Amino acid sequence: MSKAKSAFFCQSCGFETAKWTGKCPACNNWNTFVEEVIIKDHEKKEENEWKGYNGIGKLKTISINDVSSAEEKRIITKDAEVNRVLGGGIVMGSIVLVAGEPGIGKSTLFLQIGLQLQDIVTLYISGEESEQQIKMRADRVGIKSDSFYLLTETNTQTIFKEIKKLKPQLVIVDSIQTLQSPFVESGPGSVSQIRECAAELQRFAKETHTPVFLIGHITKDGAIAGPKILEHMVDTVLQFEGDRHYAYRILRTLKNRFGSTSELGIYEMTGEGMRAVSNPSEILITQKEEQLSGIAIAATIEGMRPLLLEGQALVTQSVYGTPQRTVSGFDLRRLQLLLAVLEKRGGFHFGVKDVFVNIAGGLKVEDPSIDLAIVSALLSSFEDVPVNQHYCFAGEVGLSGEIRAVNRIEQRIAEAEKLGFEKIIVSKYNAKTLGKIKFNIEVVPLAKVEELYQYLF
Repeated sequence: MSKAKSAFFCQSCGFETAKWTGKCPACNNWNTFVEEVIIKDHEKKEENEWKGYNGIGKLKTISINDVSSAEEKRIITKDAEVNRVLGGGIVMGSIVLVAGEPGIGKSTLFLQIGLQLQDIVTLYISGEESEQQIKMRADRVGIKSDSFYLLTETNTQTIFKEIKKLKPQLVIVDSIQTLQSPFVESGPGSVSQIRECAAELQRFAKETHTPVFLIGHITKDGAIAGPKILEHMVDTVLQFEGDRHYAYRILRTLKNRFGSTSELGIYEMTGEGMRAVSNPSEILITQKEEQLSGIAIAATIEGMRPLLLEGQALVTQSVYGTPQRTVSGFDLRRLQLLLAVLEKRGGFHFGVKDVFVNIAGGLKVEDPSIDLAIVSALLSSFEDVPVNQHYCFAGEVGLSGEIRAVNRIEQRIAEAEKLGFEKIIVSKYNAKTLGKIKFNIEVVPLAKVEELYQYLF
């Protein structure tokens, strides 16, 4: 038996030290060090554990010129949103970490994806639920598959023995925090356990070209639980988010070695599992009977897809000495900046008014092109005059009150045209680049916020 060695690990970032320290030198957090016992037992680990699995496993030094630069092979799933977010499908040998709030639907989504891949042998490893619980969920999703296998186990060595027998083409682990390696003698979920289990799965994925999905927990601050090194080890990090009071869920890419990190997938949570939303603009714009003040439609881009969403503003007389500024789904500092521009350039006295701004549908938007719609909604609520519901807006507002050009304007205009809008108000500087392109929607170019006010009211 090899000698047990203990070390102290920071629970925030995974920094290792020989003795306890009050403050972590790496992440500057206090009282995060916990002692963990490590057993380094190298003899048990076989040198070429996966040699011959799938006929792969030759380990040798190779010149970069001898490496074939073929396009990486991908498994195309039946779920268009997952394909988009991963950059075109699941890359062979990739390791993907998916994190999100408890109860948001991570397990349901990946159970569904595994069941839909009928011609691929999928192994679903669960350390949190029994076979009966997973079967109940599979019955609710209502997809039958003969190539989907379950394993309820937390010991990594037992898992790898089963993997050698089954030889799956896709492995889903739910969740990485429940796994336990016999080579590390600390409890599941600790920094050293997560690091060791992820390293073993990463080695398996790379040497056998088998894609692995790791479902992960998040902390109460919203960060992925475990050491930061976990995010560095994996190829792709996906964040599954959404408000549990809304039916919509958003799958975002935080890191992707095989595609863009600006992609986004939208799902609707239903009784039969997750339904991919192919046209989110129709959902995000509410259908109203009468015209209401303080509402304007913004043409925004999330990742590669254009979205039309509704910006709502309410401007009321302030009762208290200090006026309130409350936002939902929009940046508070950005709102204060826009109010300062309207006060200085337009002479509107927002300094004595309470201002409330909301992005309908529970979305959080960072695209600066939504500025023009928010300004229109603020002016509409200030004057208590509705903006025509067949108008939409795409433009960034600068500090001198100018309307700045935004990127990929053609896609925004095409999306507004598709949804039946009559006019889209854009920056005058965007109109120059559009040139001679013919649209069935009227494009209105404006240069300043004052012109916007005169045009609308």
